[in-house]
Amino acid sequence: MLKLLEHKLAQQGYSVTCVEDGEHALEAARAEKPDLIVLDGMMPGMDGFDVLRNLKEGNDTRYIPVVMLTGRTMERDIVSGLNLGAEEYLVKPFMPEELIVRIKRLINSKVRT
Repeated sequence: MLKLLEHKLAQQGYSVTCVEDGEHALEAARAEKPDLIVLDGMMPGMDGFDVLRNLKEGNDTRYIPVVMLTGRTMERDIVSGLNLGAEEYLVKPFMPEELIVRIKRLINSKVRT
């Protein structure tokens, strides 16, 4: 899944950094300050919801848009992700083109503000 996303986003001209666990995701976000983060809710170690909470509490990372892309489909998970500050919440299986459209929309709206 990670390689598929990396490939699809690179085809669209995006520079992509991939990590495989929550702690590395948080470290990479703090170090690189990306324009947007696609975050899985289920990762080894620190899960995506904990990463999201930490990102939105950080002075240097709170304004980075986050798209949750996860297999966690329960209403409480979706509401929790959005309440924690995710700008988008998509469930797996997902349509890659929909993800790309949402990413473009978020990045474009960030550029305008």
